[in-house]
Amino acid sequence: MNSIADRSKGDPLPRVRRVSHWSRVGIVLVVILALIGEGRTGWAAAAEVEGPPRPPPQWRVSATVNYSSGSYGTDSRTNILYAPITVRRIFRDGDISLTIPFVSISGTGAVRLVGGAPTRTGSSGGSVVGTSGGGSGRGKNPGETPLSATTTDSGIGDIILRGRYYLIEESSFMPFVAITGRVKLPTADADRGLGTGEFDEGAGVELTKRLVDRWLAYMAGGYNIIGDAPGTNFHNQWWYDVGIGHDVTDNLHMSVFYEEYRALVDTVNNARDLLTLANYAVDDTVHLTGSLLVGLSNGAPNYGLGGGVRFRF
Repeated sequence: MNSIADRSKGDPLPRVRRVSHWSRVGIVLVVILALIGEGRTGWAAAAEVEGPPRPPPQWRVSATVNYSSGSYGTDSRTNILYAPITVRRIFRDGDISLTIPFVSISGTGAVRLVGGAPTRTGSSGGSVVGTSGGGSGRGKNPGETPLSATTTDSGIGDIILRGRYYLIEESSFMPFVAITGRVKLPTADADRGLGTGEFDEGAGVELTKRLVDRWLAYMAGGYNIIGDAPGTNFHNQWWYDVGIGHDVTDNLHMSVFYEEYRALVDTVNNARDLLTLANYAVDDTVHLTGSLLVGLSNGAPNYGLGGGVRFRF
């Protein structure tokens, strides 16, 4: 599942090689090939005396702040601040990134962050996750009547490791295709409502195709295996999004997406929303980003706002 901070759409298309055979395809290779690429641009490359030089390492470091608010089908509102720092390494055939977020959630505990996205995981009054007492009193045993008081909890969120393998280079007929894999590490405090306390794993595919001059089409989808905390039975989650982007100027790219994610519990509809993104290149090194989200179902926030800065070197 993609969060606002997790998106790389709007970036220029990577320069990649066309894959000549399909045996390299596999979700596990997303991370493995990225690590192999680490060595190929390091000391091993110094021993090569023939062929073109390897491209230099490419890094992206971004810091964003995202705020969302919604009722998610409950009688109370949940406000979430999600402020991640993401470090991404670009290789010849893919990229790998690590996201470390700070989160602050104000609500009754019915909504938590799952993979960086606000998701209804509890009943209308509070949490169904957690088996021990937390500082806010959220850590009730599953099945008990949840607390209805609104509290605010803050701390480190779940760390997300994500990789992409560039499978097919864009041509006049074929879109750019990448396969993706991600692991959510349960570093957030579940008893305080900052996460579920369990590992999640997912895989997906991304397609990007340049249309007429300055217009691009986007499509992505995937499947996440959601970890069940004690006393819970979350659905695994499919998701998809479709979008279109436009190079307004040589420095400004804007895009809009329709997104849908399967709900983790039966008491809420699938999350559906419209997401608008803007990417402004100050220069080759500094990019400014912005986002606006409008929810279309009670499984999504009513609205969300975001902004940040990305450095390339």
